[in-house]
Amino acid sequence: MKKSAIISFFAPQFITKPPKHHRTMGAWGYYNFDNDTAADFAEDFKAEPSAGVLEQVLAAVQQAADDYLDAEVASEALAAAEIVAAILGRPARNFPNDLLGIIPRLDLSHVEPLRKPAQQAVRAIIGPESELRELWEDSDEFENWEGLQRQLLKRLDKPGA
Repeated sequence: MKKSAIISFFAPQFITKPPKHHRTMGAWGYYNFDNDTAADFAEDFKAEPSAGVLEQVLAAVQQAADDYLDAEVASEALAAAEIVAAILGRPARNFPNDLLGIIPRLDLSHVEPLRKPAQQAVRAIIGPESELRELWEDSDEFENWEGLQRQLLKRLDKPGA
């Protein structure tokens, strides 16, 4: 085989880039802290645990409400929503132990107002304009991931609602 034939045979795979929407996730499981972005957010939150940090992350989802929601923004918001649910007394069974110790230090009265923004963020993330949802739809774990988000919504409900 001629050198030019070999180059033309292999060249397309080196020249062609995958489409932008075809990103891969740095995830090792479908739980909301099982990805690089959420794990980094959890570390940052441990360093500066406040309702303001949670509010800022949840607000980023609302700011993107009319646009396609970025997967990293969504991953941070799901982690924040999990923390809100935990502070409200309804942590996930797999909630990170190292974050559990921080929960008693946070004032419930500052977190209660974040219940609704957390619910709105989760609904946006499982909606059709979410890159994170799209990435999970392409995986074998989509139904587990989506079910987990629906459980999170229930844990964010007010008791007796």
